[in-house]
Amino acid sequence: MVSANREMAVYCFDTLVAHYNSEQAPPPAFDEGQHPLFVTWKKVVNGGEPRLRGCIGTLEAHCIINGFRDYALTSALRDRRFPPIQAKELPYLQCTVSILTNYETARDYLDWEVGKHGMIIEFTDPDYNTRRSATYLPEVAAHEGWTKIEAIDSLIRKAGYNCTINESLRKRIRLTRYESTLFTMHFSEYVAYVKAARGAAPAINGTKLH
Repeated sequence: MVSANREMAVYCFDTLVAHYNSEQAPPPAFDEGQHPLFVTWKKVVNGGEPRLRGCIGTLEAHCIINGFRDYALTSALRDRRFPPIQAKELPYLQCTVSILTNYETARDYLDWEVGKHGMIIEFTDPDYNTRRSATYLPEVAAHEGWTKIEAIDSLIRKAGYNCTINESLRKRIRLTRYESTLFTMHFSEYVAYVKAARGAAPAINGTKLH
């Protein structure tokens, strides 16, 4: 089984730096494979709590080289919840790469563990008779300090349901649980890696980054 690793996070940073330089990213230092994956960007300012700047991925198996390249940019530039990440934000960024594994259909909406499982919920909106779905990665509920019900109710809202949430609605949820491996790298660690591996710091339009 492939686990998320340092080289995948480096490739995501490489891809974003290359985008700002209008160049191609150097080839990745990990092998091809087919896995569901996510790329999460957070911004750390003045040593404070990292704040989400973008998180997008795929719940279906995807070629991971193309996947990390595509979702590194999509999550950085096209997450509709946030303005696009600008080059000047690079020194404050941290990147988390996730490889999703062990998909299982849960018995009910409570059949998962906080801190272990991510969840995909699917349900029919009783007011509009439309299908709704949403996911949280395994680390989200624990990071937010949520109970299972709080996490589920937040996911229902994330799916776009704005009416009253009750037990009847929760019991209609089809929940798929999954696990993940992840690797987090701060920009300063990326710069150190590039200097050691390639002999020079990364640059934006000729200006060295550090």
